[in-house]
Formats: sequence, structure tokens, C-alpha cells
Amino acid sequence: MAKSKSSFVCLSCNQLLTTWAGKCPSCGEWNSIVEQTQTASSDSLPTELFRVTDLPKSHSQRLLTGIEEFDRVLGGDDPGIVAGSVILVAGSPGVGKSTLLLQVASQVKATIYFSAEESLEQIRLRLNRLNLERNDLRLASERDLSRILATAEREKPSLVVIDSVQTIYDETVAGTPGSVVQVKELCWRIAQFAKNTNTAFIIVGHVTKEGLIAGPKVLEHLVDVVLYLEGDRQTGLRLLRGEKNRYGATDEVGIWRLTSSGFETVDDPGKLFATLVGQDVPGRSLTIAMEGSRAFLVEIQALATKTSFGFPKRATQGIDLNRLNLLLAVMENRLSLPTSQYDIYINVVGGFQLKDPGVDVAVVGAVISALGKKIIPERLVLNGEVGLLGEVRPAGNQQTREKEAKRLKYSFGLEINSISQLASKLA
Repeated sequence: MAKSKSSFVCLSCNQLLTTWAGKCPSCGEWNSIVEQTQTASSDSLPTELFRVTDLPKSHSQRLLTGIEEFDRVLGGDDPGIVAGSVILVAGSPGVGKSTLLLQVASQVKATIYFSAEESLEQIRLRLNRLNLERNDLRLASERDLSRILATAEREKPSLVVIDSVQTIYDETVAGTPGSVVQVKELCWRIAQFAKNTNTAFIIVGHVTKEGLIAGPKVLEHLVDVVLYLEGDRQTGLRLLRGEKNRYGATDEVGIWRLTSSGFETVDDPGKLFATLVGQDVPGRSLTIAMEGSRAFLVEIQALATKTSFGFPKRATQGIDLNRLNLLLAVMENRLSLPTSQYDIYINVVGGFQLKDPGVDVAVVGAVISALGKKIIPERLVLNGEVGLLGEVRPAGNQQTREKEAKRLKYSFGLEINSISQLASKLA
């Protein structure tokens, strides 16, 4: 016999409550709590169990988009989109999410593109700019998820693109479009439809000012793949990075140059980043950064100015701020450098977001160069991971880094075991 249970939920933060209140005790929003009724059946049947040896051994079917960099991020050695998967593509406004997905959708047969943010006339103008006017891609400007799924069930496409999950809605769910409850429920329904019909979905997600995906964290758990599109507006470079992938590795990265005609593949990313290297001046160092199986020459810039306040300022672009604070603390403790008396600014040229610990030595070298007004030897690449005791450990994939440095005619590394030896060689 079915049993009903009533609960209350906040539409703003998704906090569950046992009783109604005018103000949410978790997020502080007023009039955001609504009642929900759940019905549970007491006569549920047990689920069927399988042995590992009885599981089907059929290979997952993948859809190739024809865009090599996009397929690489999704699968690596086994590229493409897995049928029945849900892919979330996130990025800051204006980075090119809609442009990239229009190019992807136009390459896959039997694809439907639903836009909840742009009208059909706006999409037509974008397709004209991308030279995709004569493509047989089917389009619709729709915000109602029920109608989107009904259309997908009737047309039976191989791929459905929804732009974006924060702007579509379901009238049967409480809350406004983009609210926590709406986004969570909509994503769950999309995931269930994808698995039941073996239809692949790509959905666009907005990000907050901190760079995190807007909406509940459960959104990233419900989807199968999470991709971040990032880049620098000045250089036009765009990087697609995998943060989660149930069907492959997350250590691959796709690189394009965004032009007026869309995303163009970069034939040799190593040489492209090498062209961004500037003149030899104090506060500049070079390093080989690894992204997946690929190595890139990257320039790191450091600026040190005498602080005017009691607490020195730290600012980074392309480097984790906490990692910089750790390295500065190690430098002050092991090298007796007065880093606490200086404002330190770090920048990675080209808009590259470095998460590789193998670039620690380059960051330390750039700061030492900026503080001492010393120029690092020309065409010298610094690589290595710095520990809390000031020791320098070899970076991962050392042979790949060294091979890339030699290919670009740069000298690779110094024979050092600590940052003290690095400081003495750069003095």
C-alpha cells in the first residue's frame, strides 16, 4: 500500500525542512519554502541481480563529431560521444560555447539543436558567420523541457543539444528557471530519458563569477561528462578541459583558435604557445606544462612591488592562488627572501590555466628573478615540483617535457635538488 510523506524544501538552496517557515534558516531567503509530497510504495519487488561474467560484452557505440580535438577530450584513444550519455559543457559568458556546439551538432547526423537563449533568427546569423547555412541541422527555439523531450521521442535523433539548462523549465516543478530545484529536476529527467532511449545529450551550463557551474553540485553528479571551455580573449585561444568522464580519461585537452568563422584547430600547439614568449626581462621564466599526453611551452610572468599595507597582496592569473601562497612561504623560510614585504602578481601568458605541479620551479624562478631584478638565462626551461622543505623533485613525464623543449630548440632544466641551488644559479 502506498504511503505519503510531506516535506518542505527551499527553492533557493534546496534545503529540506520538516516544517514550513517564512525564512529559510540555511540561505536566509524569504518566502522560498514550498511543500512537497512524496509517495512511497510498501510492496516494491526486489531487483534482479547479475554476475560479472553474465554482463554483456558489447562495445559502447560512439558518435564521431569530425572535430578531432573535441573527440579527443571525450575519449582519448577511443574518441567520440557515447550513445545515451549526458555531457555538460560549461564556460564563462562569451567564451564560445554556443559556437563550438553548433559546429559539433552540424557534424553529427540526425542532430536536433534546442536553443532556449537565442531566437531562430539569431541562430541563422551565427550559422551564416560559421558558413554552416547549407547544413541539414534541425533547430528549434524552445524552453519547455516536456516539449523538448516529446520532440526527441518522436524524431529519435542520435544527438540532442540544449542551450542552456539554466534557461529551460518544467511547469510541473516549483521554482523559476535556473533555480536549484528546477535545474536538479530537469537534469535528472534528461539523464533518465537519455538512458532509456539511448540518445546522447549535450547541455550547456552557466558558471558563477567564481568559475563554478551555476546551480546545485548534484548537477555535475547526474551527468556523465563535465567539460570546461576556457580561454583568453586577447589571443583567441580556447581550451576544452575534461573534469569528469565516465567513459574515458579526464587528462586530455582540446585546443582551438577562435576566429570570426568559428573554432579552428591548431596544428602545432607547442609552436603556437612558443610564439607568445616575450623578451628576456626580470620576472619572466619558461616552463613545459603537461595537459594529458600533450606538452606546451608556457611563459610565466612575476611582478613584485613593495607593499603599502600591513598585509601583502597576492594575485594570480593561470596559477592557483593557494599554490602561490605555499611557494612564497617556502621561499621566505628556506631562502630568507622577504616575500611578506612585497605584493606578488603572477600571470600565465596565453590564458592557460596551469594545474600541473611540475611548473613550481618556474614560478619560484620568476619570483626570484622579479625580486632580484635578474634575468633568467635565455631559452632556459625550468621544470620541477617544490616541496615544503624546499627540495625540488623531478616533474612527471620528464622525457616528454624534455623532448618538447628540444624540438622547440630550448635548453631543458638545471641540475638542482633544492630551491637554494636554483637561487644561487640565478644570482
